[in-house]
Amino acid sequence: MSTIAKLSDVSVTRGKTRILQNVNWQMRTSEKWAVLGPNGAGKTTFLHLLSGYIFPANGSVEVLGEQFGISDITEIRARIGLATANMLNRIGFDESVHDAVISAVHGVTGMGLERYADIDEKRATDLLGDWSLTDLADKRIANISDGERKRVLIARALMPNPELLLLDEPTAALDLGSRESLLNKLQQLCLKVDAPAIVMVTHHVEEIPAGITHVLLLRGGKVIASGPIEQVISSVTLSATYGVPVVVHRNGDRWFATARVK
Repeated sequence: MSTIAKLSDVSVTRGKTRILQNVNWQMRTSEKWAVLGPNGAGKTTFLHLLSGYIFPANGSVEVLGEQFGISDITEIRARIGLATANMLNRIGFDESVHDAVISAVHGVTGMGLERYADIDEKRATDLLGDWSLTDLADKRIANISDGERKRVLIARALMPNPELLLLDEPTAALDLGSRESLLNKLQQLCLKVDAPAIVMVTHHVEEIPAGITHVLLLRGGKVIASGPIEQVISSVTLSATYGVPVVVHRNGDRWFATARVK
């Protein structure tokens, strides 16, 4: 398998604070990763590193066969799909669902003078169907639910047919029904033969969809554990990650964790 991404002795600082410390990590083709950790662990910073929107203070970052700082970062970003809550502000809440998705093929927000081929319209239509957004295509972002907005962001990130898909807390703040519906969609995506490599940041083990193959655990900017999900997720590793005694159990392809009450 070829390497999709590699971090070598990477540290990231903000002022005098070190957000990530000497991180070594590698992702190979067909792997689907979840990144877990408490608030302040460095999860979102890790994702921003992979997207090329921030650069390390030390170490090297390679994504899709290109090394940041040497290769053309604009070309690398064009091969990466990124779904974050901040993207909603860039798109604008007056944008329609259809336009928010299709405009990603040109890497823009808003429908300007860009021209869209029939193949672009077909892909947008297919993605709207895949993510249960067809009936919402003409609705404004302002007039749909949080769960629907999350699906719009993922459909948009997939529009350019990326080689690497980065998801920042895609199920955050959703109610149980909306969360499970989205996790089911993410599971379907993970299991597709032609799915891109995926890195998904989340706070909770319960929010890891079936189909995720590997997990990275972070605490205080340091790697606690990294590798295949069956080897990494345990009461011992999650207790060390979250700083409290944790009991882990598995139900089928899903994992669950609760704090141990003393």
